[in-house]
Amino acid sequence: MYIKFTFAQKLVILNQKLVIEFPNSISVYIKREDLIHPFVSGNKFRKLKYNLLQAKKDNEKTLLTFGGAYSNHIAAVAFAGKEQGFKTIGIIRGDELRDKISENPTLQFAESCGMQFEFVSREAYRLKNEISFLENLKQKFGSFYLIPEGGTNELAIKGCEEILTQEDAEFDYVCCAVGTAGTISGIVRSALPHQKVLGFPALKGDFLNDEIRIFVQNENWELINAYHFGGYGKVNQDLIAFINRFYAVNQIPLDPIYTGKMVFGVMDLIQKDYFSPHSKILLIHTGGIQGIQGMNLKLKNKQLPIIDIYV
Repeated sequence: MYIKFTFAQKLVILNQKLVIEFPNSISVYIKREDLIHPFVSGNKFRKLKYNLLQAKKDNEKTLLTFGGAYSNHIAAVAFAGKEQGFKTIGIIRGDELRDKISENPTLQFAESCGMQFEFVSREAYRLKNEISFLENLKQKFGSFYLIPEGGTNELAIKGCEEILTQEDAEFDYVCCAVGTAGTISGIVRSALPHQKVLGFPALKGDFLNDEIRIFVQNENWELINAYHFGGYGKVNQDLIAFINRFYAVNQIPLDPIYTGKMVFGVMDLIQKDYFSPHSKILLIHTGGIQGIQGMNLKLKNKQLPIIDIYV
């Protein structure tokens, strides 16, 4: 499902698409990947698709993965596992969260789906890719199918290659938020030669360039590092106000960790004439709406404005 919109504050419904006009005849569409599934939405659906098929092929009964307190990935794996008949185990960063599940909507949801948690310190969590760490997990939990933090592996990228279709050939730019290298790598692989893929990292640092190059060889992509708002999970009042206004005008919810930052960045770049006149831009909405509730709890604790979106 696509939503087309532009810059003038005039809304027109045309063929079930929301249309607004941008200056310089630039047109922007949002591909609503967040609507794929009510609980396993956006890039999480894409990343898990072939991993779940492989787990069944391997006759594994348990999925084990990693994530933080408000991880979209943890929530998605928990529900997908329940839906597909897998036992699920989540290795959660932060052993102080062990007694705070009731205060955390993401962990509450995952637990309601049957996920078993193993809370580890942040120091131990950094060892999650070490063979000895994984062997200890196998000794404790038995055989399992391992899904990396954020879900990124070759099978995940294969799934993300399916985000773009033949219908998307008309676009000059494809934009997405970046957390790990998985989603953007799949999009880069499937993008056509005339298309440029712009990634908007949700966290600080230039290391993502190297991680993406592990999976892709072509150079039809660029990371725009100016819109992380201080790093992963960081927001400010400008971003919150933008997300609220965007929803009020377009009725499209944006999460504050990933897609909200990406859409903010694209709108700002349009104002700064980054894109050529008549450009057609496709924004990939990668989901993550479940994280709004947890973010609002943090904002309330800081006595800051909340994300006023009803989903």
